[in-house]
Amino acid sequence: MTPRSLTLSALAELPLVAPGDDLGALLIVALRRAQISPRDKDVLIVAQKIVSKAEGRFVDLKTVVPSARARALADEVDKDPRLVEIILSESTEVIRKRRDVLIVAHRLGFIMANAGVDQSNVDAEESERVLLLPRDPDGSAAALKARLDGEFGADLAVVINDSFGRPWRMGVTGVALGAAGLPALRNMVGAPDLFGRKLRVTEIAIADEIAAAASLLMGQGAEGQPAVHMRGLDWNGPATPASALLRPKELDLFR
Repeated sequence: MTPRSLTLSALAELPLVAPGDDLGALLIVALRRAQISPRDKDVLIVAQKIVSKAEGRFVDLKTVVPSARARALADEVDKDPRLVEIILSESTEVIRKRRDVLIVAHRLGFIMANAGVDQSNVDAEESERVLLLPRDPDGSAAALKARLDGEFGADLAVVINDSFGRPWRMGVTGVALGAAGLPALRNMVGAPDLFGRKLRVTEIAIADEIAAAASLLMGQGAEGQPAVHMRGLDWNGPATPASALLRPKELDLFR
C-alpha cells in the first residue's frame, strides 16, 4: 500500500462557489483544464468550504435570536451570542470553554472549535453570514465520486477536508470530514513490522493523511486552491467512510 512517490496537483482557476452551483461540473471542468484524465484510484480532495457553499450551508447572523443559554455562554467566552447560538445548535456537548475558545462535540461526532461555524473565506460584503459544515460529508463525498466516476469512466476516491487544531499540538492540519471510494481507516493489527514483530494497536488514518497532504497546496488563507488531485496511492480492502475515524466517546480517555 505504501507508494514510492505521490503526485499532488492543485486545480487552478476554480471559480468562487455559490449556493446551488453544480460542484461536480465545476470540478470536471477544472480537471479537463488541467489536462488531467482521472484513473482508477486517483483521489480528489475537496475543501469543506466549497462543498458547504454549494450546498447553501449559510446562516445570516441577523436572523438569529440567541437563547438565554447562548447569551450566558457568550459572556463567558467573549463571543457574539448569535454565533454561540448557531454553535450550540450544531453541537451535542460543550467540551471545553474559556475566553475566545469554545470546543464542542459537533452533531456529526467531530470534536472541534466552534462546531466548524466559520466566517473565513466568506464574502466580506456579506459579513453577517457564517458557513456551517455539510449536513452529511460522507454522503457529499459519495455523490461527488459517483459524478466523477460516471464522467471519466474510472473508479476514483473523494476526500472532503477541513482544518482542525489538535490537543497537545500547535497549529492546524488537514482532516478528512468525508470520504468515499477508499478505506478511510486501515487496521494494521497483526501485520509484521520490519523485524517480524506483530503490530498490536496500529491503525492508520489514511483519509486524514491524504487531507493533510492536500492542505499543503490548498493553504489556509487567500491561496484559492480548494481542490487537489492526487495520483500514486494504492490500497486494498473495502472502502470505509470518514466517520470510521471518529473515536467513540467511551474510548476517549480525555473527555
